[in-house]
Amino acid sequence: MALFGKKKEEKKAPACACNSGCPVSETTEMTNACCFEAKDGICCIKVLGSGCASCHALYENAKEAVKKIEGLSVEVEYVTDLQKVMEYGVMSMPALVVNEKVVAMGKVLKPVDIENLLHKLGF
Repeated sequence: MALFGKKKEEKKAPACACNSGCPVSETTEMTNACCFEAKDGICCIKVLGSGCASCHALYENAKEAVKKIEGLSVEVEYVTDLQKVMEYGVMSMPALVVNEKVVAMGKVLKPVDIENLLHKLGF
């Protein structure tokens, strides 16, 4: 009976704690310290949608809300890839994701409502 060689161990590249694509090395701790915004509150904001008018409206409202909050320099990302949307477990769109957590779904929030929500979440 022949013996097979040991299975080569796979090394996964480290990912930042907020999953926003920040550069992280193997020596960096996996904390929110890798994102300059995360340690103070919000590091990433995403709008999940299918590209419909409601989804686009939430995206525009989120961008407007971010502009109004002084000191917040986060770009709002618009995710329309349904595979990625499904990874968040969202059952109705549009959805708002802050720091990789779904904070609202199925509603088109007004800019002032998004501002209030972001303040509640720590910024």
